[in-house]
Amino acid sequence: MTSAPVNLCALIDKYSTDEHCREALTHLRWPEGVRCLKCKSDNVAPVSDRKVYVCYSCDYQFSVTVGTIFHDTHLPLTKWFLVTYLITESCKGISANQIKRMLGISYKTAWYLCHRIRKAMEESDHKLAGTVEIDEMYIGGHTKNADKWKKHAPVVGIRERGGHLHFISAANLNQDKINEIIARNVDKTVDVIMTDESKLYNFETTKYRGKHKTVNHKSEEYVRYEGGLCVTTNAIESAFSLFKRGVVGAWHKVSVKHLPAYLQEMTWRFNNRKNQFLFRDTLQRLLASENLEYKDLVKAA
Repeated sequence: MTSAPVNLCALIDKYSTDEHCREALTHLRWPEGVRCLKCKSDNVAPVSDRKVYVCYSCDYQFSVTVGTIFHDTHLPLTKWFLVTYLITESCKGISANQIKRMLGISYKTAWYLCHRIRKAMEESDHKLAGTVEIDEMYIGGHTKNADKWKKHAPVVGIRERGGHLHFISAANLNQDKINEIIARNVDKTVDVIMTDESKLYNFETTKYRGKHKTVNHKSEEYVRYEGGLCVTTNAIESAFSLFKRGVVGAWHKVSVKHLPAYLQEMTWRFNNRKNQFLFRDTLQRLLASENLEYKDLVKAA
């Protein structure tokens, strides 16, 4: 697999057969040459007409998809590649229904496929620093009904200016929960944390004391300048807007149970927005990801 950026036409041309897809996965999994998955020997060779390799050191036979999310899939690899590309290149997301129509597969298959790709997009913990903006949103639409409001799903957004974005699904959101989330996601060396005037944000008893700046949205203050510092939460709010457009325009309805998966997809795509090789890097994530079984995906929360 070349390191050149891929567009849709190039994807269809280069990966039009399962064999071409297998060659690409082989290069990504073993960039320095195929090695036995059991004994790590490089004394291996392909078995004619069987899509597997044999290790002459330990007699183990294996394929490029063994131990990956692709193992035992009933879908052609060409469809995996196409859906992975569509998800990574759709800035507002793409629905399982749209995938169903485009690929001519069942909705169940499309939905399961999308969730397995989202699973591979999970990012490891990465603490943010510099200038950090924090805000919260509630998934479920606007309502003044108290009972309906209780069913809303809170999401905390943390964005490092010029850097990464984190979305965290957080039930029973309160000040202690906010402080716990921030301690897990924001480095103690952070220069400044910017929020709105909500009482949820009070860092006087935390390691971030003295680093907190606020804007008062209730007084229609959205940007304030203190010396050379621009105090605002516009950056994190724009990230929230992007996610909400995904919910309204692509997914239409997101359950509380699966909300973290959609948040993962959006942050993976957002954090790689300048990455010309996002498709390739997502395939590498798929190769390294454990399989997500359908029964685990649909079991009660």
